[in-house]
Amino acid sequence: METENEAAADEQGGLPFVLSGVAARALGCLIEKEFATPDIYPLTLNALTNACNQRSNREPVMALSEADVVAGLDELRVQRLAVIFTGADSRVPKYKHKLEQVFPMDDVSRALLCELLVRGPQTAASLRANSERLHRQPSSADFDAILAELAERRSGALVQKLPRQPGQKEARWVQLLTGAPALQAEPEVLVRPVPSDVERRVTDLEELVSRLATDLADLRAELGVAKDPAESR
Repeated sequence: METENEAAADEQGGLPFVLSGVAARALGCLIEKEFATPDIYPLTLNALTNACNQRSNREPVMALSEADVVAGLDELRVQRLAVIFTGADSRVPKYKHKLEQVFPMDDVSRALLCELLVRGPQTAASLRANSERLHRQPSSADFDAILAELAERRSGALVQKLPRQPGQKEARWVQLLTGAPALQAEPEVLVRPVPSDVERRVTDLEELVSRLATDLADLRAELGVAKDPAESR
């Protein structure tokens, strides 16, 4: 059955919303802690704020207040990507994500999307290695197929392969929940041949001979000396 967000995406030709960086970080942290620390999941606001500001496995590192995180959670709740959980034994409100209800996917796909949300653009090899901490990953070929499926979803692509940038050996992948990335055009590089030492010496000698010939012609003109016929040959 198609969800409301998927139906809206079909009409618009892409994802029906764009998350802020804070909302994306909060969503990524909720997914991460569900995998990594299920005994404390769902998360309290304090635990989620600490996870968002974590220095390891984060790019960029953030310094968010609880108010910032609440604003991000409000975004997620509007898109039905997160809910407040109040269990019978819970004294404080807790939060959990609902990603799989909006965008159905298996645990492998959810783990790699989580890594892109909390750690930013990565090569396929780095993404596969980093996702292992959350869920066992398949072979490289199968992993590439999963990335391709997330990039070609009828309801809107969730990831995108970026053009390879100068100085990078491999292209990187990026999540699209925060919108399409601003692609930087590859700068035009003008390649000029670097002269060898011999070529430089020859050029310097040619310039010197040219200057000396000019000086000699000027001196002869001042002295009224005719040009040596041998110089014309």
